[in-house]
Amino acid sequence: MSDTSSSGTGSPAAAHFETLAIRAQAPVTPAREHSVPLYLTSSFRFDDAEHARALFAEEMSGNIYSRYANPNTDEFVNKVCLLEGGEDGVATASGMSAVFTAIAAHVASGDHVLSARAIFGSTHQLFTRVLPKWGVTSDYADIADPASWERLLRPTTKLIYVETPSNPGLELVDLAWLGSLARARGIPLVVDNCFATPYLQRPLTHGATAVIHSATKYMDGQGRALGGVIVGDRSFMADCRFFARHTGPAMSAFNAWMLSKSLETLAVRMDRHCSNALAVARHFEGHPAVQAVRYPYLPSHPQHELARRQMTQGGGIVVLELAGGLSRSGRFLDRLRLASHSANLGDTRTIVTHPASTTHSKLTGAERAAVAITDGLIRISVGLEHMGDIIDDLEQALAD
Repeated sequence: MSDTSSSGTGSPAAAHFETLAIRAQAPVTPAREHSVPLYLTSSFRFDDAEHARALFAEEMSGNIYSRYANPNTDEFVNKVCLLEGGEDGVATASGMSAVFTAIAAHVASGDHVLSARAIFGSTHQLFTRVLPKWGVTSDYADIADPASWERLLRPTTKLIYVETPSNPGLELVDLAWLGSLARARGIPLVVDNCFATPYLQRPLTHGATAVIHSATKYMDGQGRALGGVIVGDRSFMADCRFFARHTGPAMSAFNAWMLSKSLETLAVRMDRHCSNALAVARHFEGHPAVQAVRYPYLPSHPQHELARRQMTQGGGIVVLELAGGLSRSGRFLDRLRLASHSANLGDTRTIVTHPASTTHSKLTGAERAAVAITDGLIRISVGLEHMGDIIDDLEQALAD
């Protein structure tokens, strides 16, 4: 981050989450604006020759070129650092560019990555098809088998990577246990915190080295903008910044401006997402057309007690396992009237997705089975509509 984002937050360090999300912003310019302006410029002028030299020599911080930093991206990153408890951060053009940057900046040919088996489909492709081109190997450990993590670690393991809750099966990783293991071995732990957001869960407080978000999801919250962000330990982020600066996955100033403004309402939105999701989960548990319901704050979730320990609420995602497999899932999706059939999540609008045929379709049948993605699995990103309207729509779509 440049010096633009490191001061002028307008809030004390001890301020509550909601206050930080609203009041942390770039310093006011001589124009005395109340809302931060857009800095739609590709580059920035130098005061003199010595100023230019010092900036490029990294002897001082400041704006040079918007691929490196921009007041809008700086503000967004600084705000996420405050909310997550990170020392530094980097904004990227998408969630997957954040995932790739965090990993690629810390591995080289011959290195090894250990990951939880339950991860997003594109992240799986990164581990199985992209990184092997450069001689980077990976293994998957089972969340339910802690001994498998110790067994799969190698002298060449340079990074541990997890999602919690996972996409789409809502499996949880015990962050305190894994953080302790990672610290004991001196291996960075990177956590995809997209489903929980910093409002519900802060992995850095449990020993994670860095946190990743697809800001496209709950941070935006309205399906408007792509974005990603990595925040964490200063030394870890220095490598991420070098990698991003020279490979170019920069977030646009406009998207950063919009995402920073969206963070102002993250807390109130997540409260509603969570209350609606819990209501949906409770309603459909025991429904004759539903074989199982997965939601971290349902007592029936196998990791319910862990969810209560490390999350303040259960999140906005509910998973239904429909009886009847692929044919029943297709009928259900085609009958929806209110909910959107889309591959996104974290929107104000309820979104329904069939992972086996969309987001995780590139996994083999065996790979999907290993993480319990069946043909009957439906992922519901519960929106902010009236709870009764959401339930009514899902009910009518399930009717025979």
